[in-house]
Amino acid sequence: MLKNKLKHGLTSRHILMIALGSAIGTGFFFGSGGSIKLAGPAILLSYSIGGIMMYIIVRALGEMAVAEPSSGSFSYYAYKYIGNYAGFVSGWNYWFNYIIVCMLELTATGIFMDYWFPQSVHWIITLVVIVLFTGINLLNVRMFGEFEFWFAGIKVVTVICLVLFGVYILGFGNNHQQSVSNVSNLWQNGGFFANGLQGFLFSFVVVVFSFGGTELVGITAAEAENPRKTIPMAINGIIVRILLFYIATLAIIMCLYPWNKIDSHISPFVDVFQQIGIAKAASLMNLVAITAALSSLNSGIYGTARMVYNLGLQGNAPQAMTKVSAKGSPTNAIIFSIICIGLTVFLNYLYPKQIFNILLSIATIAAIINWITILVTHINFKRKFTGISHYPIFFYPLSSVIAIIFLVMVAGIMYFMPDFRLAIIIAPIWLCLLSIGYLIKTKIMGK
Repeated sequence: MLKNKLKHGLTSRHILMIALGSAIGTGFFFGSGGSIKLAGPAILLSYSIGGIMMYIIVRALGEMAVAEPSSGSFSYYAYKYIGNYAGFVSGWNYWFNYIIVCMLELTATGIFMDYWFPQSVHWIITLVVIVLFTGINLLNVRMFGEFEFWFAGIKVVTVICLVLFGVYILGFGNNHQQSVSNVSNLWQNGGFFANGLQGFLFSFVVVVFSFGGTELVGITAAEAENPRKTIPMAINGIIVRILLFYIATLAIIMCLYPWNKIDSHISPFVDVFQQIGIAKAASLMNLVAITAALSSLNSGIYGTARMVYNLGLQGNAPQAMTKVSAKGSPTNAIIFSIICIGLTVFLNYLYPKQIFNILLSIATIAAIINWITILVTHINFKRKFTGISHYPIFFYPLSSVIAIIFLVMVAGIMYFMPDFRLAIIIAPIWLCLLSIGYLIKTKIMGK
């Protein structure tokens, strides 16, 4: 028996803000520049389609989370409704995914710092940040919730202000701004589908990565005070998030400055304001991009630790990972995850130029595997669950089938993109290693 269990320390406002801010990280503030370059103005359609698919995935997870709140989220549901092997593979893959995402957010923080300090040493920045966030996560879950509430709040408020400020510039900007800022930028410079079908399809890869983290709301269910109420509220807000945070914001950015002149090597939000002559706004957006990366890092540490903790409860990780402090934090699971994330310090020391794209590609394919697992698990849940579902998914099973086909398509597209092909090669090797790990674990433990 555990002396202590995870505590219900996340209030409704914590979970709602975590859900709002979970997908606003490096993929949004930095990766969107690359996606704009790939698709041009058609990126708005890419985010619309990707957002609908993401909503289907999280609704499927939400139905299971409301029925059976668990810190193991879809790993626990895979374990229960498919089998121990599925629980093992999905849990460790999710952990691996978020370890990579945390590494990515740390690396992005160093890149954002270059805007002010071009000669900054990235590995030193990552080391300082890791130490700080280890302390935050070792405190109780309510402290984590408060931190995420305020940091996610900064992101949300900034995005709303950016949209309003962009509309003001388009309508009342000075002569210099009006010479480059115009709604017609959405169809000029090559048209809406400026880079054709190939650019449009390639953009889905970056779009999918941008939505990573949305499924975190399923993990918070176990520590929510009222999951049956807060989880549906948080998930239903995804539609608003897609419309405001992605479509409206990117539309404003491309109206303010021609999309084909945006520099994909820095945040497009920083670049655009810099190009139209509002340096203070550019500097503010860079600061917000850093807070967004740190917020996503904090969420990632939370998610990886809870997943390892639950794997321990399943018998799929050492029992030491189930140790919970008096304050309700899974201390060993947090420390284990932090040590693995700490490899970012060495990677940034050895490969400061190449590491970002490598991590981005691996995180994307790992997220796709997670989401396919959620949908397949949900199909089994619908077949086997005997209780009353208080939050059923719409248009089932058609919606789930369409989402699975979409994710498989995106994985196939990655193979034809040089920067992402490595991840497609690594994915089956990683899954084979997990399978070998499961066989060894089964032989040792006999189950």
